[in-house]
Amino acid sequence: MRCRDLLDALSDYVDGELDESLCVDIEEHLKDCNPCRVEVDTVKKTVTLFRDHLPYEIPLAVQDRLHRVLLERWRKKMNSP
Repeated sequence: MRCRDLLDALSDYVDGELDESLCVDIEEHLKDCNPCRVEVDTVKKTVTLFRDHLPYEIPLAVQDRLHRVLLERWRKKMNSP
């Protein structure tokens, strides 16, 4: 698995919506890839903070936009020299 593949599946992975075999591939990748491990941990912590500590629901459109922006910034960072 490549970092890009992990990033494409990140949201579904964190939400527990991926096939078991793909989860195994991601977890194998995370053993040897610190940048992806940090990204997954950050996303998990962010989701937990929003779920547990916000007094209101974030609209789905805002969640989607935030995810797209974060994913694009991560891709740029991973592709920079």
